[in-house]
Amino acid sequence: MNGPEIPISFAAELSLFLPTGRSADRAPVVTDGVSTLGHVVESLGVPLTEVGRLVVDGREVPVSHVPRAGESVEVRAVERPQRIHDAPLRFLLDVHLGTLARRLRLLGVDAAYTNEDPGDAALAPRSAKERRVMLSRDRGLLRRRELWAGAYVYSDRPDDQLRDVLGRFAPELAPWTRCTACNGRLADADKDSVQEQLRHGTQRSYDVFAQCTSCGRVYWRGAHHAHLEAIVEEALRDSAP
Repeated sequence: MNGPEIPISFAAELSLFLPTGRSADRAPVVTDGVSTLGHVVESLGVPLTEVGRLVVDGREVPVSHVPRAGESVEVRAVERPQRIHDAPLRFLLDVHLGTLARRLRLLGVDAAYTNEDPGDAALAPRSAKERRVMLSRDRGLLRRRELWAGAYVYSDRPDDQLRDVLGRFAPELAPWTRCTACNGRLADADKDSVQEQLRHGTQRSYDVFAQCTSCGRVYWRGAHHAHLEAIVEEALRDSAP
């Protein structure tokens, strides 16, 4: 690049994306004089899904702004809660986030996921076609132009991942209404209608059941219910106004 040198500062939350040794505070970047600010930011490793407002000399500019000599740029993080417009809030998760997908479904959040990796080239267009927010720890996937919307999942621990997504998007929660296996809707089911799918011990011990209206899976409050209830209670508590 042989264009103007532009000082750019990044919000502290974005520093993890920057190259090793690069400061987030007003470090100079030599541009080519024709690339957009969005391109410059991404070239430094920061996915635009994580960028909030871009401020040049005190005024907000779009990602299409071409930085000029003498300008000073401030890159802010996404404001939380982040609002998604023009479509219901729904998610699409990449193959590495299966536990997060199941926990979102447990809370009644629409979370599409498959444990067969379709590849970035398929996930990005699906995000656009279904207007789903792509959740991923893959920065390359989040930089694909086909994405409708996306968000980087900052932790590799499921508990922290769930808190991160709920805190960022504040989705409406409706626990115990979605199938954790296929994302379908659950409906109350009487014992007689599902008994053929139950082991004898389950038939004898439980009386309250729900069944997925899509895949037919049957649910009841079994041995793992206390653990799941703890996840739900924490999420509801953290989401309370």
